[in-house]
Amino acid sequence: MDAPILEMKSITKEFPGVKALDNVTFQVIKGEIHCLVGENGAGKSTLMKVLSGVYPYGKYTGDIVFDGNVQQFNNIRDSEEAGIAIIYQELALIPDLTVYENIFLGHEVQENGLINWNETIKQATQMLKKVGLDVNPAAKIKDLGVGQQQLVEIAKALSKNVKLLILDEPTSSLNETDVDNLFVLLRELKKQGVTCVLITHKLKEVIDISDSVTVLRDGQTICTLDASKGEVTENALVKHMVGREIDNIYPPRENKASDEVLLEVKNWTAVDPMLGREILHDVNFNVKRGEIVGFAGLMGSGRTELAKSIFGNPDNYQVEGDIFVKGEKKVFKHSQDAIKAGLAYVTEDRKGDGLILIQDIKQNISLANLQEIAHRSVVDDNAEIRVAMNYKDSLSIKTPSVEQKVENLSGGNQQKVSLAKWLFVKPDLLILDEPTRGIDVGAKFEIYTIMNDLVQQGMSIIMISSELPEVLGMSDRVYVVSEGRITGELPIEEATQEKIMHLATTTH
Repeated sequence: MDAPILEMKSITKEFPGVKALDNVTFQVIKGEIHCLVGENGAGKSTLMKVLSGVYPYGKYTGDIVFDGNVQQFNNIRDSEEAGIAIIYQELALIPDLTVYENIFLGHEVQENGLINWNETIKQATQMLKKVGLDVNPAAKIKDLGVGQQQLVEIAKALSKNVKLLILDEPTSSLNETDVDNLFVLLRELKKQGVTCVLITHKLKEVIDISDSVTVLRDGQTICTLDASKGEVTENALVKHMVGREIDNIYPPRENKASDEVLLEVKNWTAVDPMLGREILHDVNFNVKRGEIVGFAGLMGSGRTELAKSIFGNPDNYQVEGDIFVKGEKKVFKHSQDAIKAGLAYVTEDRKGDGLILIQDIKQNISLANLQEIAHRSVVDDNAEIRVAMNYKDSLSIKTPSVEQKVENLSGGNQQKVSLAKWLFVKPDLLILDEPTRGIDVGAKFEIYTIMNDLVQQGMSIIMISSELPEVLGMSDRVYVVSEGRITGELPIEEATQEKIMHLATTTH
């Protein structure tokens, strides 16, 4: 067996009232791609924060052995000097600085106490070449795509002579092409002797890229699987992650959609005045009562812009076309009009747009419908608590109290709070934009079950998703969007990944 570059032995980390890590062991072999998986709240990020010095030596028990030596990291700089770099889901780049300034930020190339900019640009160019990114090192970060920014982060890590590269949910905001490019790079880095630890919820990616997989559950090490022995399968991963077998990640549902058209959009066109160009062109679609309609397409195809422009147009696009709700023509001048007409929109960015993280669960749930629990413009605190408790129970939000701050919840539970917020407005039509982004397989199953229950009760759902298996597993019909146009409509019986991708890449 090859020698381990990293051993974490009997790591225990406690917070007030919570044991986040309980005697965890974690071993990574030098030169491998090792995936770390588990449900939200399993302890993955906490373990990596212990390793990277975010939680310093003395704030946990157990030993970190890296490159043959016991380590006592007091901060991130200590771990970086040892050769460990971590790239978080929220990229740590400064948008208004150049690529080369970001790559060497904090460890500038100096000569006689002054920054040598020529050498900085030269070395940055070499790092960009190493990660296969063909951009001008003088370009500003804000002018790059998300996939390109991800590669800049990796170039930044490599500039510090990294031995162990940790990537936390690196593909959550990437399209399929960017994911493929990233995985090509990780395999190339592996050939160059760089060891990678990859934290991801996407099981197909785990199966595709991993040499070994360690599963955490409830703060404990469950097992380590060896891909070369055929141990890394979707069924095995799900079973170890959730503690039980889930035979079908997409719970079955009988399609009981009625013929009543709940929402119809005709000849919908939108221009983004900031970009000065058309982003939606002559879009036509409908949603019947009691069905889930999937909207598929590549990132940037216009799916989210379509949802926002219909839901009161908060981004102030210049729109033309007609919206009909239950056969009646509607004009939504702002989101409140859409809510009154029975529409609700769960945003794809729950942290940025969907929730107020520093407020508690009950305040977030009541936010979109305060008039329901207010008396003479004063919120009834007891009514707010009762509403929140009902949704906590019905959606299985895992929290000791509805007065817990939302920022302290796992991604899956944050998503349920975001869902509860919009269910409280009692909509007829729920728009779900990337409803399971960044949440684990167990939480996904719970969200899917909730969706099925809602449509069985007569609600309708528009589901925007970048995950084709999710679109195929949950939809009754699928619309495909490409470059701001609907390029096809497929009944689920005829829909395949190949057909959807063909329509998603159709250009006009």
